[in-house]
Amino acid sequence: MTADLTSTTTSDFVTVLSEATAAYRGQKGTRPSAEILVKALLQAEKAAKQQRLTYPFKSLLGKWQLCFATGTKKVRERGGIVLGKGLYVPKFVAIHLSFNATLEQDSGRGEIGNQVEFSQVSFKLTGPVQYLNKKNLLAFDFNQMLITLFSRVVYNRAIHSGKVKTEDFYSQPIAKLPFFAFFLVTEDFIAARGRGGGLAFWIREI
Repeated sequence: MTADLTSTTTSDFVTVLSEATAAYRGQKGTRPSAEILVKALLQAEKAAKQQRLTYPFKSLLGKWQLCFATGTKKVRERGGIVLGKGLYVPKFVAIHLSFNATLEQDSGRGEIGNQVEFSQVSFKLTGPVQYLNKKNLLAFDFNQMLITLFSRVVYNRAIHSGKVKTEDFYSQPIAKLPFFAFFLVTEDFIAARGRGGGLAFWIREI
């Protein structure tokens, strides 16, 4: 089922996430508390599963700023993990996620960029991605590192911390790769659960 956010069942959490987006951008309003935002994200995730929503890879293309994220913690007596409270990313640190597609139409292949900017320092990792449309699952790996200081490149090399070589990436099973499972994608914001179980919420760069 193609994603449709006009359903009344989605109105509550979409409203909360829209308010968070506007407040984080400094446009208007007060941002929802971390507890309310986590609840909205979980509602969005549940709705996506129930309605079997799917999002095309092209809807993720562009640059997104990380607004909010939760950690996870292991719970021995439960034999699993639980979500942390979650935090808004401080304004003095900019963390961006970007996606670009390859020239192969509808292949679900492209490049991911994860960039952290603090003062005059920029740290960016890039690498290949593979998007599984039916599962809204985006597998990725980082194989290049770029560091700039005062807009000057001080480091730009391939890194060996990636799970696999680029040429072998697309033949690897998802189980061996880090991934994001997206459960909400709109023009203004996206949300996903990472392989480790945490939730993340990004807003489109404007």
